Amino acid sequence: MTSFDEQRLIQLTRDGDYDAFNRLVVEYQDAVFGVVLRMVRNRATAEDITQDTFISAFRKISSYRGGIFRAWLFRIAKNSSLDHLRKIARRGETSIDEDIVYFSETVKDDSQDPVADALNAELARLIEHCMGGLSDDHRFAMMMIDVEGYQYDEAADSIGVSIGTVKSRLNRARARMRDCVQQDRELLPASMRLYDKEN
Repeated sequence: MTSFDEQRLIQLTRDGDYDAFNRLVVEYQDAVFGVVLRMVRNRATAEDITQDTFISAFRKISSYRGGIFRAWLFRIAKNSSLDHLRKIARRGETSIDEDIVYFSETVKDDSQDPVADALNAELARLIEHCMGGLSDDHRFAMMMIDVEGYQYDEAADSIGVSIGTVKSRLNRARARMRDCVQQDRELLPASMRLYDKEN
């Protein structure tokens, strides 16, 4: 088998073919890791959750009923990430791990201007702060669509809700993000600033 035939690999995995499942892992591990990393913001933890996601997917492959396979994987990853975040919240932990990842580190910037780089880093920290104030559902919808660039149907499958619900959550997330980032308007490009009527 030289080409990537997802459905064939899924069927072989159901029959217990580890090599076929490894092909699926290679195909999707980077995408799953990227989503998890933005949820938990720690590389070591994201690696563990990504590994657990694929172990769980292998064990649950018989429950996959069609649709977008990558979205099915994302749903497993999202649930594992949320379980991890809830455990941390219950224990009241504050991470001091050097492996912590900030939003600014996940955004590519090809700028050669150190002033622009500094402003972009400040803006990224503001965005991270504002995203942290969103509910888990709103944040995941925004990450899937606005950050990762997935389509509404894939995000809906990943979250396990209707497309209408995803759109509603995304609209609310965007509105709350807009209100939050406007509190530090000087960090925003002029085209993104909202001014009071008297200005």
